[in-house]
This record gives sequence, structure tokens and C-alpha cells, in this order.
Amino acid sequence: MMGQPSDHDDAEVIDMAAQRAAREPRTRCLVVVDERSCRNYAVQDGLCRVHALELLPAPAPVVEPQDPVSRPSGGVDILEGLRDVLGEQWLDSLKDVASFMRRRLTGDYEVDDFGFDRDLTESVLLPMIRPLHRVYWRVSSSGSEHLPAGGGLVVSNHAGTLPADALMLGLDVFDEVGRHPRPLGADLVFKLPGVGQLARKSGVTLASGGDAQRLLDRGSLVAVWPEGFKGIGKPYRDRYRLARFGRGGFVATALRAQVPIIPTAIVGSEEIYPLLWDVKAIARVFGLPYFPIVPQMFSLPILGPAGLLPLPSKWAIHYGEPIDTTAYGPEAADDPMIVFDLAEQVRERIQQQLYTMLMGRRSVFF
Repeated sequence: MMGQPSDHDDAEVIDMAAQRAAREPRTRCLVVVDERSCRNYAVQDGLCRVHALELLPAPAPVVEPQDPVSRPSGGVDILEGLRDVLGEQWLDSLKDVASFMRRRLTGDYEVDDFGFDRDLTESVLLPMIRPLHRVYWRVSSSGSEHLPAGGGLVVSNHAGTLPADALMLGLDVFDEVGRHPRPLGADLVFKLPGVGQLARKSGVTLASGGDAQRLLDRGSLVAVWPEGFKGIGKPYRDRYRLARFGRGGFVATALRAQVPIIPTAIVGSEEIYPLLWDVKAIARVFGLPYFPIVPQMFSLPILGPAGLLPLPSKWAIHYGEPIDTTAYGPEAADDPMIVFDLAEQVRERIQQQLYTMLMGRRSVFF
């Protein structure tokens, strides 16, 4: 058995000394502490693992975003993602809504003694109707330089079956000069459930001489529609022909406050709901000033509620040259002849502005 060859006779003999010599030389860490060199082998840029970690630059501090809509998740900037999806305009609107909700929750807003909520109006109500102003009815306006910096009475024609012209006028004045005209509303506005509270918060005030006087004395702009329900409830055949202006109480208020009267004409509102008939019997049953029958009602069987949308007429608003009341003095408010003459002067100014604008009108809808 001893003389037979073994399976290990052909095994390779490894020289450990030769293997060590063939290896690349390893360098030591270059760090010197207390005049003694580090004995660890270098692994990165001449440093050992311990000193490489110690000498790395400190990571930049993470700044938490303050905006409630931009909370990072997994290192992803949600705000930038929303910007890509929604676009700048919608993202700004989203941020405005978030800011508004924060103010509501913290109570950081004011309501004046008339109930006007400026924050709600500017942050929610006006943005809601602005697409109607800019896109649907494409309202253009002129003469905004005639709107005073102080107190003033904006007097306008009234039409359209529903008082959409009051909403568009208020928004247009705000967009043009940055002021909120305080509309004077009839008693019916404040009796309607839900509508009255919302109207009050948007700045509408009861059409009484006392409230209007207080607003004008404070230097506010006040908007009034002397035609009242006779204007918005007149038949389509009488479009752009002004109804009577009542007793001229708005003139007496302007005289007492010694503020200018700005005759204002609106073209386009007459065509949104052309009033064909006024069913007075139904109006009396419900206690309404009129009950309109408009062409949209005939489309209800086909289009459903969408058929009741107002027609997309093209609107124009013109603020006329102010009528000065200081020449008469505040005592003229008690003179019925002066009040009547001034009321007729305002009415004629608005009527002439309407005729001029209609002559230059290319089309109802374009």
C-alpha cells in the first residue's frame, strides 16, 4: 500500500511568502492624532473608515415648508408636483383657499357693523363669479376714472329678470379701482332664506336712507338701482328703456352727504333672461314682485336644468361723468323740486349713455 501513488502527490504547493509579496502594498491612514499616526489601513482618500466618517461635511439642514399644502413625503416636493398638474393659476387659488380656511379657523378676520365680511367676499364670493364676468359674459368697462376716491353714489340701470347686473357691477368696480361698492338691496333680498345672510356678508345693505347716509359719511362707494323691481321685471320689448326712478330718495341721500353721483350704464344684462310674460296671479300667490316666463323654460323638457342657464350675451359697463352735488348744499335734500330735477337729470344721463353704447354695439353675443 505504501508504494502506490497518492491522489495528493500532484497537489499544488502554495508559497505563502510569495503570495504576500505579490499583494499590492496597503497604506496606513494619514491622520495624525497627538503626534501619533493612525495605524488603521486607509480605505478612502487616504483615510480609514473611522476618520473618513468624522471628516465628512455635515448634511445641510432640512427646512420644513410653512405652506400647509406643501408637505414633503419621501423627499418629494408635493408643491412642485401640484404646480405641474394644476398650473400656476389653480395652484395660487388652492393656496388662497388654504389661507382663507386657516383664517376662518383662527378667527383672524373682521366683519363690520353692517355685516360685511371682506375676507369672505374677496377670497370666496368674488372668485366664484369672476368666470362669469371674464369668460361667460366677457364684460368690458370704461370710465372707471370717474369713480371717486372718497364717498360716491353709483347709480345704474337694472334689468335681466335676475339681478346679475348688481353682481357684475360690484366685481367690475373692485377689479378696476380696488373698492367695494356697497349695494342697497330691497327688503325681499333679506327675507329669502340663505340669500339674505349671504347678501349681508357680501356687502349688501338695506335700501334705507339712514344706512346709506352712514356709509357715504364714512367715505364708502354706494351702489343703487332706482328702477328696482320695475327694472329687472320689465318685458323684453321694453329693453333698455328706463323705468321711473321713484321718488328720488337716492338724490336726497347724496345731497345730504355732499358726494358725487356717478351715472352708470350697463348693456348686455337685458338679454340673459328675456322676459316674455309676467304671470301676476302666480306672483301674488308667492308674494313676489313678478313671476317671469323666459324662453329658457321651454327647453327644460329637452335640456333639463341646464336649459335654465342665462344666455351668454356680451356685456359693457360705462361709468359716466360725475354729477356734483356740492353746488346745491346739504339743505337742498329737503327741497322736492331740486331732488326731482336731479333724479331726472341722472335718469337722462344713463338713458343717453345706453343709446350711445347700443349704437356702437356689433352684436348681442359678440
